[in-house]
Amino acid sequence: MRDLIIRNGTIVDGTGAPAFQGDIAIQGDRIVEVGKVEGAAKREIDATGLTVTPGWVDIHTHYDGQATWDPVMAPSSWHGVTTAIMGNCGVGFAPVRPGQENFLIELMEGVEDIPGSALAEGIDWKWESFPEYLDALEAKPRAIDVGTHVPHASVRAYVLGERCNTDYQPNADEIAQMAAIVREGVEAGALGFSTSRTLLHKDLKGVHMPGTFAGSDEMLALGMSMKGLRHGVFEMVSDHLGDDDEWMWVKGFAAETKLPVTLVATSAGAYEGDKMYNIAEESRKHGMDIRPQIAGRPTGILHGLTSSFHVFMASPTWKAKLADASLEERLALMRTPEIRAALLSEDSPLIRAAIGDGQAGDLAVAFGGSLLWRIFPLGERPNYEPDREQSVAGLAQAAGVPPLHMMYDLLLRDGGRELFYQPLGGYVTYNFDFFRKNMQHPNVLFGLSDGGAHCGVIADAGMPTFILSYWARDRVKGDRFPLEFLVRKLTSDTARAYGLNDRGQLKPGLLADLNIIDFEALNLDRPVAVHDLPAGGRRLVQKAEGYRYTIKSGQVTFQDGEHTGALPGGLVRGGREAVILPMAAE
Repeated sequence: MRDLIIRNGTIVDGTGAPAFQGDIAIQGDRIVEVGKVEGAAKREIDATGLTVTPGWVDIHTHYDGQATWDPVMAPSSWHGVTTAIMGNCGVGFAPVRPGQENFLIELMEGVEDIPGSALAEGIDWKWESFPEYLDALEAKPRAIDVGTHVPHASVRAYVLGERCNTDYQPNADEIAQMAAIVREGVEAGALGFSTSRTLLHKDLKGVHMPGTFAGSDEMLALGMSMKGLRHGVFEMVSDHLGDDDEWMWVKGFAAETKLPVTLVATSAGAYEGDKMYNIAEESRKHGMDIRPQIAGRPTGILHGLTSSFHVFMASPTWKAKLADASLEERLALMRTPEIRAALLSEDSPLIRAAIGDGQAGDLAVAFGGSLLWRIFPLGERPNYEPDREQSVAGLAQAAGVPPLHMMYDLLLRDGGRELFYQPLGGYVTYNFDFFRKNMQHPNVLFGLSDGGAHCGVIADAGMPTFILSYWARDRVKGDRFPLEFLVRKLTSDTARAYGLNDRGQLKPGLLADLNIIDFEALNLDRPVAVHDLPAGGRRLVQKAEGYRYTIKSGQVTFQDGEHTGALPGGLVRGGREAVILPMAAE
């Protein structure tokens, strides 16, 4: 007798092959049979009319702190993710010298917008070395599996101390010490090494994070420390994607080590023209395992009274009377004629950017002129590929009112819980054609959900749900993708990029990580602000509809959006994936 049989589902198996009707039998934590399954099971799930897929493998998250205290790992677990890879962008919490913990907390808060108070209260710091951090992660049961990188910033802080984010250039001995730490971490089971070379990433004091200006000798040495290992991804966030100097040593690393590189572009130029596509194509033609990451839509800053950002927040009256008020108090004050008149008349750099004032300087450049032409109210059913006319400025133009007045009134909508989507980069044409072209390239990986991070202004952890529902079903502005292609990109492609060959497909012998989805009902709700982090920390989260069951290692972890209490997940160690067991006998 099997432990679990899923019957009569539409199976999309993660290989990209056409969907088919069939059953799946599970014994323990493994799939043991796919097709027509005879016999009985301790539990059966009727999947008639439902779509059965592998669990999503999300390669770009920031649960480094949350994974030490939270067994549920929401919001990613709400969206069918069964494996999440963290330690991205060069930030994390190991290695750490005693007394250095607060530096790493402030760095994570500044770079990834995770409340420092939550991290300080939630993390128990039972480690110093990276292998000890892995042991701490392994000791915590959770609803999903996690894996992690060795982060550059933590390594630099451990070796260089207070000089880690200055213009000090480490000597050969210090570089060798850092390389040894990276090697030790990857040998112990880290999935790779991560770094950040973008000016966007700063700590709470506004100082660029350690490693931002590291020389190519340091970058190459840390990467080359993984040479000879059978696993080890080099993950890099960069403003310089495709620049000759950086591209040369990245190609050199890939050629010499035969290890994968995954690149995350942060410059606006990378989202224009064919730069990202050309990098992927050159890599493919020359057989290099260099893979740019792309999301299914632009990263979106969320404006609103419940988020950390909106166009009035720099105004004097806001700072003096509303910044520290509760939502209810803000609504009451903003409905008074005095506060309305003050906020609509005051000047600030954000206001100038919002209305397209030529004096807005860098903000005007960053926001592409008038900000309000690039901000869109989300409503209850978010539309992430809106038209220009659906922007705040477009709605104001249609109504014959000033754009700033329209923004003010919309902020008060739905009891102040309305949120506004501002897509960054890549949306100058008000469509996703750029994303579609790059998403279909075989060397491009789906990533950048940033689950666990940017708690006050971004809620993109539901990216897999968006990709599946929008790109396979809902898009009307252009071509869609076959469901089978999207499932493969979210499962076996991401799993294999990180050497996780025991998951990502629905085949006998592989881990029983699955989603059972009512595809026609699959939808994203509007993000909401909750205060459920340690110390009452706030975050924006987004729930989904349509996931009937999520199964991790053979156990049902979520049913109709609710956690069942099962915690079969743990730590994935690189190079030590679970042994594929023989199929269990009847």
